[in-house]
Amino acid sequence: MKAQKGFTLIELMIVVAIIGILAAIALPAYQDYTVRARVSEGLTQAAAAKTLVAENAANATSPLSTGWTFNSSGTKNVSSVAVGANGAITVTMTSAAQGVVFTLTPSSGGSAISAGTVPSDVITWTCAVSNSANAKYVPSECR
Repeated sequence: MKAQKGFTLIELMIVVAIIGILAAIALPAYQDYTVRARVSEGLTQAAAAKTLVAENAANATSPLSTGWTFNSSGTKNVSSVAVGANGAITVTMTSAAQGVVFTLTPSSGGSAISAGTVPSDVITWTCAVSNSANAKYVPSECR
């Protein structure tokens, strides 16, 4: 009697079913991951604005947004990075990054920093996402 070679049809069907289940679980996670990577570009773009706000605060400059410009056409993932007079940085993403909007707010010694006044302590940043449905796309510090 000859030994069986190859796989039976049921064995192949089981393998295909397992691969299908894994793909159904992995695809949404992968899509969220790619959006999260795109949103992280916004945080990188905001880093320059954070430095500018901190420098303006240390020099008691008013408003804290003095000297900030952002490329008006944006990037593939970042629509705009705006700095308010109080130093709050608002990052708006493009549709490629699900249109996520998050705000970085500076504070020093537990209270908001103010333009024209040197902060009394280290500047810390609080991040908040404008739409809680987009919380899964922002970095962990914004959730």
